Amino acid sequence: MAQPATPVGNTSGSAPLLPASQTSAPTWTGFTGPSRTASSTSAQANAYLMPTSPAKSRRHSSEGHRPKMSKATGSKPACLVNASVTYCGNNQIYAFGGFDQFTDEVYNHVLKLDLYTLNWALVDNYGDIPGVRMGHSASLYQGHKLLVYGGENEHREYLSDVVILDLKTMYWTQPDVQGPHPRGRARHASVVYEDKLFIIGGLTGETNYILDDICYLDLKTWTWSRTWSFAGRFDHSAWIWGGRLWIFGGLGPEMERSTEIWWLDLKGSPSLGMPSMDGFSDSNGLGRSISGSTPANGTTSNFNPITNAYTANSGSVHVRSSRKERPNAPGAISSLKFLSGPHVPPQSSGTHFHVYSSGTLLDFVTPAATIRSTECNLSSLELDSLRWQKLVEGPELFQPGYRWHYCTINEDGTKAWLLGSQIDTSTSSGQEAQLSEVLAVDLRKYGLLGNDLVYQSNSEQRRILASERETSISQGLGTDLASMFDTPPDSGSMTDFTITANADDSDICSGSSTLNSPTEPAETRFSIGSTASAPIYLSSNTSTSPPIHVHKMILQARWPHFKRLYAAKMAEFHNQKLHIPEPYSVVRAFLYYLYTDSIAPHSVYCQDLTDVAGMLVMANLYDMPKLRLLCVHRLSRELDVEHAAIVWERAGRTNEEWLKQRAARFCLSNWGRVVRTEGFRGLSRGSLMELCEVVDMEGRVVNGEELEAVGGNVGWCVDGGGFGVGGLGRDGAGNGRRMSDIDDGEQGDEDGMEIS
Repeated sequence: MAQPATPVGNTSGSAPLLPASQTSAPTWTGFTGPSRTASSTSAQANAYLMPTSPAKSRRHSSEGHRPKMSKATGSKPACLVNASVTYCGNNQIYAFGGFDQFTDEVYNHVLKLDLYTLNWALVDNYGDIPGVRMGHSASLYQGHKLLVYGGENEHREYLSDVVILDLKTMYWTQPDVQGPHPRGRARHASVVYEDKLFIIGGLTGETNYILDDICYLDLKTWTWSRTWSFAGRFDHSAWIWGGRLWIFGGLGPEMERSTEIWWLDLKGSPSLGMPSMDGFSDSNGLGRSISGSTPANGTTSNFNPITNAYTANSGSVHVRSSRKERPNAPGAISSLKFLSGPHVPPQSSGTHFHVYSSGTLLDFVTPAATIRSTECNLSSLELDSLRWQKLVEGPELFQPGYRWHYCTINEDGTKAWLLGSQIDTSTSSGQEAQLSEVLAVDLRKYGLLGNDLVYQSNSEQRRILASERETSISQGLGTDLASMFDTPPDSGSMTDFTITANADDSDICSGSSTLNSPTEPAETRFSIGSTASAPIYLSSNTSTSPPIHVHKMILQARWPHFKRLYAAKMAEFHNQKLHIPEPYSVVRAFLYYLYTDSIAPHSVYCQDLTDVAGMLVMANLYDMPKLRLLCVHRLSRELDVEHAAIVWERAGRTNEEWLKQRAARFCLSNWGRVVRTEGFRGLSRGSLMELCEVVDMEGRVVNGEELEAVGGNVGWCVDGGGFGVGGLGRDGAGNGRRMSDIDDGEQGDEDGMEIS
């Protein structure tokens, strides 16, 4: 999990409240025995002030959000064309086959890259070793089997065989396959789902005919299905999400690249061998087609994200227009084409790698001769809303002077690797370029949850829609626990602990006493220690929220910091109550998360992004990396005008640099609206000055006649490390550019789309 940043304060922006007699804050040393219980006549009845996690136990994130590039060693392979590069678990990447442009040879070598040592090694393999090939697919199955299908051999013959490499024994086998074999092909896409190997599209025949079919191999019976019509593509990506098979990118019959995406419903299709869902099934076995007649066209897609199968690009091909008609694939077929939008990555330029993670399609737009470095980026397409977002600008990802040839992702969807070479080495020395560079990208730093967490979230939402519930709690234990949350003990809920928070309507900035001065180190905020003369309690005139009734057992099981304090028999052990100096709505949402493991927006306690931003600070204060990841994901996904300034401030407070930059870019792109929000006006003077100074030194506001002169193209643009505003901006090289030519990356307008 990503490491939490150093805490620097509470979510309200003010110091916690203490008795007026308390003038200094003792440092944390850890309790080994019970603390003394002091009597109090205040209305708080000895409510104990919650400390933060001790500084020595908190992990610090010093790497930032920029990916790390390293050099590989050992038997580095050449930058082969149409090889397969597959992540196979245990921090190992396997490369197989490919075409060498320098020697005009096709290979069947197996190489392994150890991601711990970054060492390439040629692997000895045995058994029924397959022939040389390129443009094949390699799909990981059962965690240790590499399923290789199809490709093109040295005689330019298209193959339709299946060979299996057992990664434990490095032994090749060729199963006895039954049924109607599909046509041999290369540069297709493949994906494994429910013990079936799906094959989609590709090239075949002497004239490089582009296939528009789909079929599958049953991996239990080793029997091929029949072939159905789908979408004509090659060099595309395929993945499974939400019971649907999706494809994106590649080239179609007209050799066009576009931003068109297709998907096929798999559930409830007996012809596909899929069980029905919610009692519905495809009764006619053929499904229905709701797609348009135009084939799907897209980008230079080289990587199959689910199967980790990679097919690189090659030269132009000739298209044969005649084809035999066949039934449409069973299940509903849909397609959507993005026409325009500030976030839609143009597929016609640059080298694109598409990978699937966390319910999103990621598009790595990498440097190439046809694209400027400032136009490179990492974009994401949210599959539930079909909305593009720009996650990271190119200069923050890619260093100049490198080309990237392959991409692969781990099974969790939390980390991706790009393999490439240095341009100078391949051009100046006259030697063949090698895969000597490895760029490791931690996707969690950009708000990606990972496939495990997002699967739970999507399952929750499907159940919610089916039952028309207003909460996002999964059926089962979470629902049962949620029903007992904040219920008085006299109702039979057996709650045995009370927590209070700052009153939401209180003036959080007007405390007469504070724990520490503004210059005091952040590590001592809210801290207490065994050397204190007495535990820290609330003063009698402190305004608190209504009590929140909870269960100690749940808090101890889900909140490690509370468990440590309670085991040390501190003041809350004796009093069965404590006070958390955060806004009431934030504390309630935080405790509700402990009960349900969810901060989904459907929850009655987590609807406001202000509360989610507050929970981000609490996750940082109490060293809860999973909650931190959930908060970063939701804040980046739902960033809007009303909460942008708040998200920016909280992200800065918790050292979430990527989220802070994203929020700052959003604020400057929508400045006129953001400055009129309560969140912006509630920022401290220091925060206001810091946000304003994000604007480039040459930035200016344009209006009136000057606004009309530049055609109304006023916006904020990225300018190196800062931003500019006005009719003209500067690109990364410092050149003047009209604002209409600069993608602000964070406009609030919806991406144009066409659906059929």
